[in-house]
Amino acid sequence: MKVSFQWLAMALSILVPLEGVAKVTQQEANRLGRDLTPMGAQKSGNKSGTIPPWTGGITQPVAGYVQGDFHPDPYAGENPKFSISTKNLAKHKKFLTEGQVALLKKYPSYRINVYKSHRSAAYPQFVYDAVKKNAVTAHIQQYGSGVQNTIMASPFPIPKTGVEALWNHTLRYRGLRWEFTSETMNSSSNGDNNFRTREYKYYFAYSEPGITLQEIDNKIFYLKRKTIAPAKFKGGMVLVHETLDQILSPRKSWTYSPGQRRVRRNPDLAYDTMDGDTGSIRTIDQVDMFNGAPNLYNWKLVGKTEKYIPYNAYKVHQGDLKVDEITGKYHVNPELIRYEPHRVWKVEANLRTGIQHNYHKRVYYFDEDTWQIVLSEEYNKQGQLVQTSEAHTINYYEIPMVFSTLEVTYDLENKRYYVEGLDNERAPISTDVKFKRKEFTSSALRREAK
Repeated sequence: MKVSFQWLAMALSILVPLEGVAKVTQQEANRLGRDLTPMGAQKSGNKSGTIPPWTGGITQPVAGYVQGDFHPDPYAGENPKFSISTKNLAKHKKFLTEGQVALLKKYPSYRINVYKSHRSAAYPQFVYDAVKKNAVTAHIQQYGSGVQNTIMASPFPIPKTGVEALWNHTLRYRGLRWEFTSETMNSSSNGDNNFRTREYKYYFAYSEPGITLQEIDNKIFYLKRKTIAPAKFKGGMVLVHETLDQILSPRKSWTYSPGQRRVRRNPDLAYDTMDGDTGSIRTIDQVDMFNGAPNLYNWKLVGKTEKYIPYNAYKVHQGDLKVDEITGKYHVNPELIRYEPHRVWKVEANLRTGIQHNYHKRVYYFDEDTWQIVLSEEYNKQGQLVQTSEAHTINYYEIPMVFSTLEVTYDLENKRYYVEGLDNERAPISTDVKFKRKEFTSSALRREAK
């Protein structure tokens, strides 16, 4: 995408506002913590008993956990209740997404192992307090470009529109500071796998206790990423300032290239710009399942449904696994992947008239207990499903919070896929870090480059 298109998209967004804003009353907000969980999910289980009631989730580290280690699997003794393949697809199709059905049909070696459902999601009390406050104060800015009067966590626990559900994902609580090293993998058309190893640092300014939107200066988070392998990319760095209102103030990004020996601004890190670090399998706005400004699409809140979704992915999170045990030729190892029945919010995004993007229709499934997008589907101009992505989450129960430990994007047209979060031969996310916001300036990047 050209820079000029970004300006065109911004101009068009001014002409056509997104969905109307529907306020949540105090009476509705009072349901949080009663019949609804503090995050806005339905507290009760389902009628068939396959989805249990939420009783608080995992709020303490499980036995055997040591700070800094991989998280022991609280459900390690469980076996799949059943496995779905093309042979029994028709029986279970109701609880699968179109993307999951496409994967099963595309790859005979792929299957979906379904386990007992555990609603393990939990967050600190101060997050629940913030969500309840947001419920009656937060509102979408004009044209859906951002959110006002919100703090800490998801702003719309009782969503009325699709774009509100999307902002719940974008602003969900992910802790305050992270540091970790992990590998990414993108497969080639002949099935070869290409790996890169990177160091990451995140600072989530939006979630800092006691801070205001004015104090964070329109920033959601800061990211600094450094490549350490392979040798030809070693030393390359990226700095990102992720903004809350990306129409008013698009995200800022800087890159340091060891070959050029200089730091430069990235003017085009948005929308359907191809992400070269994924082998151009996915676009920039597919990072974290979806990110950035929502203004190119009409967002429809389809409603709540029951699906088999990736959940409690502790099995693939363990440090005794080798990366090549996880990454197969055409898909990740299905024996390491856990699916469970859960309720999800379904949101459909359709490209606006006159706007250009690689994907003309996108479908997202949000876990009701966390607002994390766990499954997505992308369709081309002809209405064909061309990609599907999965976020495999765990409860980082030392905090607690829920986030993906593995994210996978499948290119169905070219039989390629991309994986990130392969920290198994490294170390899991460390949240016991003390870096400050001033370490995420362009000047700091230049100093580190030197």
